[in-house]
Amino acid sequence: MRVVVTRPQREAAPWLEALRARGLETLALPLIEIRPAADAAALQKAREALPGYAAAMFVSANAVNHFSEANRPAERTNSAWAAIKTRAWATGPGTRQALLDCGWPAAQVDAPPDDAPRFDSEALWQGVASQVTAGDRVLVVRGGDAAGNSSGRDWLADQLLAAGAVVDRVVAYTRHAPRFGAQEADAARQAAADGSAWLFSSSEAIANLLAWLPRQQWAAARAVATHPRIAQAARDAGFGVVCESRPALADVVASIESLR
Repeated sequence: MRVVVTRPQREAAPWLEALRARGLETLALPLIEIRPAADAAALQKAREALPGYAAAMFVSANAVNHFSEANRPAERTNSAWAAIKTRAWATGPGTRQALLDCGWPAAQVDAPPDDAPRFDSEALWQGVASQVTAGDRVLVVRGGDAAGNSSGRDWLADQLLAAGAVVDRVVAYTRHAPRFGAQEADAARQAAADGSAWLFSSSEAIANLLAWLPRQQWAAARAVATHPRIAQAARDAGFGVVCESRPALADVVASIESLR
């Protein structure tokens, strides 16, 4: 069976390798393009202000990587963040690993447990809500749209505000629709009809796919989605078969195998 990996290019690489190691044919079709934030000055200001925050919440590994981009590799190796008391919050294992890779002390990183049924803001909040007291400052490091405007769910920020915390946001990177040619379009159309399994980790990726191929029918297509909201977006797009899966590799592979 072939798996269409739709994650951004940098995130897709380890997934492609892991799936191939399990004997699965893969097609890389990154449906979101990641670029640096347009306002580099705002990002640098947020980095410098980091010690003044009780916690920094990172929405993705991309948020971590772009936030720490200003640090030289040697500084990352020497744990550039080790002296900072700010806690780092991650919604899932990939983001947590990115924090550890850039030198954040493991004892200061909070994330849902590996066996959590879902990796999202709700699961993270269950673990960190008790840390928050009125007046705490929390930085949300997130992505922006193609125009550079902050975008994404505000659910966690709403919980923080209700708890009396002060929430700041900074855009660490921007998301853009892909720029594909005729070869990629032909591959996508074939994968819509040949029994391939489309692996989706973002509702925005599905929206970009529909905008790219507006006349394509998806009734014969099959999808594995790593969150209920993403699964619903795939159903709304017309995918004939949609499986929900935890985002851990073993669970994703099991969901893919269930489509055989």
